[in-house]
Amino acid sequence: MKAFAELFEAIDRTTSTNAKVDAMVAYFADADSADAAWAVRVLAGERVKRLVPRAVLHEWLLERAGVSAWLVEESSSVVGDFAETAALLLESAGHAGSDSGAERSLASWFEDRILTLRGMDRQEHVARIDAWTREVSGTELFVVLKLVTGALRVGVSRTLTERAIARVAGVEQSAIAHRLMGSWDATPEFWERLVSADTGEAEAGRPYPFYLASPVDPGVAIGDQLGDTSDWLMEWKWDGIRAQVIKRASEVTVWSRGDENMTERFPEVTDAAARLPDGTVLDAELVCWDGERVLPFAVLQRRIGRKVLSAAVLRDAPAAAIAYDVLEVDGEDVRARPQRERRGMLERVVGELAATRVMVSERVELASWEEAAALREMSRERGTEGFRGVFCCGGGGGLWGGGGGGGGGMWKVDPLTVDAVMVYAQPGRGRRANLLTDYTFAVWDGEELAPVTKAYSGLDNEEIAEVDKWIRRHTTERFGPVRAVEPTRVFEIAFEGIARSTRHKSGVALRFPRIARVRDDKPAAEADTLDTLTRLIDGETREDNSEQ
Repeated sequence: MKAFAELFEAIDRTTSTNAKVDAMVAYFADADSADAAWAVRVLAGERVKRLVPRAVLHEWLLERAGVSAWLVEESSSVVGDFAETAALLLESAGHAGSDSGAERSLASWFEDRILTLRGMDRQEHVARIDAWTREVSGTELFVVLKLVTGALRVGVSRTLTERAIARVAGVEQSAIAHRLMGSWDATPEFWERLVSADTGEAEAGRPYPFYLASPVDPGVAIGDQLGDTSDWLMEWKWDGIRAQVIKRASEVTVWSRGDENMTERFPEVTDAAARLPDGTVLDAELVCWDGERVLPFAVLQRRIGRKVLSAAVLRDAPAAAIAYDVLEVDGEDVRARPQRERRGMLERVVGELAATRVMVSERVELASWEEAAALREMSRERGTEGFRGVFCCGGGGGLWGGGGGGGGGMWKVDPLTVDAVMVYAQPGRGRRANLLTDYTFAVWDGEELAPVTKAYSGLDNEEIAEVDKWIRRHTTERFGPVRAVEPTRVFEIAFEGIARSTRHKSGVALRFPRIARVRDDKPAAEADTLDTLTRLIDGETREDNSEQ
């Protein structure tokens, strides 16, 4: 654990990506296979869920540190993290690392300690955590508490972790990325496979790394960015879940971009894909499809998170996979083939399937970007987010994950917007723990303001600081970390979609809300209404008030 804590500290001390990679390389070079496997799990963002209730941890800290509940709450609101608060309070009270415990490996901490907390009662939880935290101090204490709370995150991306492992293994980073996809357990055997020589063989059910489209710059003419339309394969960007549909060894697996196995949640797709040839991998969008058109994302959401699909859900939210690309054909990795060639393979493989639940994404033939702009305005009517395109010019155009290929470019439809009043605010997390950055916004419902969404992104650092000062000066009530503010300030909220929701008191839910701009030019009385949002759900167009 000491070596991993030192790695955590080294990563936390620097903003240099090269320094972070060097620190990980040094750690992996010295770690045994068991520790290396668990370190990969943590660094890749695969967290162990909280196994001890927060209330138990809170009560334990009050008793162990000998402090009042209000001090813990105030300290947590400033620090922004319970584990760090607990570590600081224990250290200051002299209750950390007072016993001389034997050094334990990272694997031992996980396997012999952290994972054993599952299913224990409160008394046993308290006894074990109390004993463990007496063995460690400093960064080790902080890391142990983060493991106990299930909230350990290390400041590196998965890509940097892949780069470090590739250097240690002496193989291509793309091979490491592929091996880290899908399901795996943190075992010595997993680590040995991860860093073994690249055999080029794909494990059954394992997806390829995902490459996503990059959005075009709205401030630059589309033609200046992308050149001629004939150089691009243009398709509709369907509003669903990006996934890979895999048929290997006579088994079908469906993986989401979030590295989640969704095979059992989409039985219609799985059944249709069972007729694909062995050794086929499709890059696709999971959508709800009624046989004639793609249904709104809100319909798809009825299936997300459900492990058991009722007959009603299967009837009302029928799923399909719309394939953008093919990544493997007859067991051969074809990602290095030009896009035009892969498109032909895709049409042949899926066309022969003759299935209504796995289909090829429609190619949109465009004579000019002006024509594309006119079609793009019809995106929502078609149930799409706009266009996606893959550069296909020349023999090497559209290589998967390289240049303009793989992910390609994305020209999304402009977001929907609503002018809303800020009504609540609370501190952010991590580096924003000292700033009020998480906001709740409301619109008018008659004479009352009805909260409709939360948003915490969209403002730059200067705007965040200014809004933070305004909130502190205009706080009317406090509910723990949450502040009610004077309902006088208007913000333009941008979002990708809207749907009715029984889980929200307002009856509506916004998809991907973020702050577009501060509307200090508009009084609160002129903010939008709940009727405005309801009309959006019903397909009516909100009047453009950008000049109002």
